[in-house]
Amino acid sequence: MPLKLSLKPGEKFVLNGAVVQNGDRRSALLLQNKASVLREKDIMQADEANTPSRRIYFPVMMMYLDQADSQRYQDEFVKRLSEFMGAVRNPEILADCVNISRHVMTKEYYKALMLCRKLIEYEDERLGNVAPRVPAGSATG
Repeated sequence: MPLKLSLKPGEKFVLNGAVVQNGDRRSALLLQNKASVLREKDIMQADEANTPSRRIYFPVMMMYLDQADSQRYQDEFVKRLSEFMGAVRNPEILADCVNISRHVMTKEYYKALMLCRKLIEYEDERLGNVAPRVPAGSATG
């Protein structure tokens, strides 16, 4: 099944390690076979891996983008995930960590990255970097 990417003008993405930028108009690409694709908003630079959850995300992202050299990032991932799991007590987040590890072991790096996003959100809420999410249907005010 093809993957359809709808791109904004000037939007960048990584396709199998190559940085590609859309032109000055909205466009769509259809990828007919399996490829490693990350949108600009999902790409993290090394210096942005400055919190525990981001230190998990970064090696997973590198494994996804550079699958031929994924073993190089494996040890860092294991170390950072173990540290995070040792500090967190939330059962839902710990279950996400287990699932991230499972996805990495089966080389489903994109799925692992999307779960890593949940860790980042959880951490940001705890550190006060963002306002806590209000569950749908909750009364506020």
